[in-house]
Amino acid sequence: MKRRHLLKHLKNNGAYFLREGSRHSIFKKGQNKTQIPRHNEIVDELARKICKDLNIPFVR
Repeated sequence: MKRRHLLKHLKNNGAYFLREGSRHSIFKKGQNKTQIPRHNEIVDELARKICKDLNIPFVR
């Protein structure tokens, strides 16, 4: 999955950008936070885990 598609999916489902880390972007939704690596391509298993961390349904 492309990083830009994942970020768009997260923002459309209520997650918002919190801050930049050294190698990751931090997103938050409610009390839940997760890290997203700054790679162009993100493996589907990792994208599924990111969505699960933020209580967002995973859509490929």
